[in-house]
Order: sequence, then C-alpha cells, then structure tokens
Amino acid sequence: MNTEKQPLAHNRFRWENLGDVKGGRGDLGMEMPVLVYRLMQYTMLDVLSRDCGGQRTNGYFRQAGYLAGMEFARHMLDLKVEFSGFVANLQRTLRELKIGILRMESYAEDTGEIVLTVAEDLDCSGIPVTNETVCYYDEGFIEGILEAYTGEKYTVREIDCWANGDRVCRFRGTLG
Repeated sequence: MNTEKQPLAHNRFRWENLGDVKGGRGDLGMEMPVLVYRLMQYTMLDVLSRDCGGQRTNGYFRQAGYLAGMEFARHMLDLKVEFSGFVANLQRTLRELKIGILRMESYAEDTGEIVLTVAEDLDCSGIPVTNETVCYYDEGFIEGILEAYTGEKYTVREIDCWANGDRVCRFRGTLG
C-alpha cells in the first residue's frame, strides 16, 4: 500500500487547469502588471527558501520551469517546423505574451549548444543588483522548450543576469 500522499487534484498541473482566462476575466482581460507576477514569484521563493533552503528551492523553480516549458511548447508553438522557423515563432510568441525579447546568439548544429539572451525578462529586468544569477525558473522553461522541440534532453544555465549587473539574461544550453 502506497502511503505517500498524492497532490490534490488542483495541485497536479494540466494545461486545461489554466482555464478560460478570456471568459473568466471578461472585464479585466488577459493581462496583469509584472509587479503582481513578481510578487507571487518572490514571496514563493522566500517561503520555500526558508523551509527548504535556497539550493533546493532553486531546483524546484527549475523543475517547475521545465514543466511549464514543455507544456508551453506543446500548446503554444509549432514543433514541426525547421529550426529557424521554430526560433522565429518562439521569439514572436514570447514577445506577444510579454515574457521577454529573445535573441539567439549562437547555435552549433553539430553539438546542439545554444546561447540566447532574453531582454526585458519577466522575472528579473529592473531588480536590484545582488551579484548572482536568479533566473532558475527560466533555465527550466528553456530546457523544457528545447526538449519538446528537439526530443533531446538539454541542460540550460544562466551565464549573465540583470541581478548580476547585466542588462539581459544570457543562457547557455547544452545537450545532456
């Protein structure tokens, strides 16, 4: 008998659980201020970090980002187009949804290594400089998107961040 507690139904992610936002927010619409998103994100980081420790919390945010990236790619992007078309679609979609302005700096077809930047990043553009990278959710989000498109496991790490004094977040993705 399995004694491990299963998450409540509303705690298990399914794309459908995002609901009919347009219908449910007829007067307020689809958008909200970035401040409200960050309020949820940074208070969640604070509570989880105090309970689980910083490294473990960052790992949870990376895992959540990965799940979100996989689902986002499956439901919002065309995964059947050639690579340049995929990147163009991803850039357009991220900009339209005001997640950030994506630019691919390099892609090595032989190794699969990719370097990209996100300007005006939803998670950190404009936050105080703390001399650290903070976009763990974004790392996972990009991992999930890349895996959904390529079918290959990626590891993505942030190498430059607004919180580090940079004006864009830069990520390096490698296979494996």
